Amino acid sequence: MKVPGNNHKINRRKFLSNSVRASVVLGLGGLAAVSLKTNASGNTVWQLDPEKCIQCGRCATECVLTPSAVKCVHVYAMCGYCDLCGGYFKPETKTLNTGAENQLCPTSAIKRKFVEDPFFEYTIDEPLCIGCGKCVKGCSSFGNGSLQLQVRHNICVNCNHCSIARNCPADAFSRVPLDEPYLLHQIAEDNSKTQSPSQEDNR
Repeated sequence: MKVPGNNHKINRRKFLSNSVRASVVLGLGGLAAVSLKTNASGNTVWQLDPEKCIQCGRCATECVLTPSAVKCVHVYAMCGYCDLCGGYFKPETKTLNTGAENQLCPTSAIKRKFVEDPFFEYTIDEPLCIGCGKCVKGCSSFGNGSLQLQVRHNICVNCNHCSIARNCPADAFSRVPLDEPYLLHQIAEDNSKTQSPSQEDNR
């Protein structure tokens, strides 16, 4: 014999129980979807191939961050430590001094320091660098190509669809493995000492 009202309680209990189960299943499903998304992009990061880069300037203007996550890095193993550095001085410079009017970099992000006659060391002040590539173009045209553009991963937010990659006319951006996040000129890969460790990623 059924007691009136018990069906209602049992149904409500079942309903609540099923609702909790459904919530847990949906929650786990959502978590799984987030995990899959993280795993899909979490094992790779965006990077610029300097072999393809044409120094068009779009790295400075197309990044979602201001200033851009693309920075100039200096591969010292390739550098000639030139007095007349094509990446530092404007082509028409008549006197080799550090005056802003003589510098190629629009933000004075490259610092020049005397080492010994006739050698000078050039370092990048990355917070000042906007990734315009002017120094890279100058270094590639008149030097050894030791100045190169790279995405700095301690800054980059690793967007699913990188706006710089989407607008890169040379198709120089691609995803690379997280454990090998930097691409350097072939000549530099054997001896890839770049700017000081303080400039390296914090990841």
